[in-house]
Amino acid sequence: MSHLLEIDSLSVTFGGLHALKDLDFHVDEGEIVGVIGPNGAGKTTFFNMISGMVTPTSGDIRFEGQSLIGLDPNQVTQRGIARTFQNVRLFANMTILENVMVSQHCRTKQGIWGSLLNTSGFRKEEQEIREHAEEVLGFFGSRLVGFRLGQPASVLSYANRRRLEIARAMATRPKLILLDEPVAGMNPKESAELTGLIGKLRSEWGFTIVLIEHDMNVVRDVSDRVVCLDHGETLAQGSFEEVSNDPAVIEAYLGRPLEKKA
Repeated sequence: MSHLLEIDSLSVTFGGLHALKDLDFHVDEGEIVGVIGPNGAGKTTFFNMISGMVTPTSGDIRFEGQSLIGLDPNQVTQRGIARTFQNVRLFANMTILENVMVSQHCRTKQGIWGSLLNTSGFRKEEQEIREHAEEVLGFFGSRLVGFRLGQPASVLSYANRRRLEIARAMATRPKLILLDEPVAGMNPKESAELTGLIGKLRSEWGFTIVLIEHDMNVVRDVSDRVVCLDHGETLAQGSFEEVSNDPAVIEAYLGRPLEKKA
């Protein structure tokens, strides 16, 4: 059985510096895989290459058996991969509803003439897009629905901006979602709530998930498997317990252990 996402010998070099080097990685349908590693380990570069924002120097990325190399980010989204970003990227002056509706552009069929002529097919599709956006926003409870639908994204709290960005990714109807530090900047209560929602993204919506995260409580609670990167290479992988207790992983996070005195 082939993997949903399979990465072989992936490398990228910036001015002679290896951001990733001969990286092998896979995720199976229905899995939640946590990616950890110290700052500068290459984690975000890894996501950027999968999503088409950075072109690898060598290696291959296959999704459902087809290579993603050379595709633009919108083409990667059309294939069924959505992502969030370490630094939230929303359309601040657009409403909450519009932010989620516009993300579905990659799935529309009516085109510019349907829009200009306001055809019945265009109006029907627009209504379907709106209904799907409201359904996705409803996943987050009362925080992003009701009177908030017409509010600009700029008025949201930081935690709700994070939720809206995840909603926008969900609305593209992906098979795989890449979450880049989804609980960064949240307090413990907010982090715990979002951790539960990440699990429901799989159990209720059927998404496969790869997440980069520094909060080890989140990684422990949601991940089926954990991969640790360091200097662009795989340092360890396995269960959370195996990886978190690996001496090489501990050394990468905390530095070299003190040598014992004779």
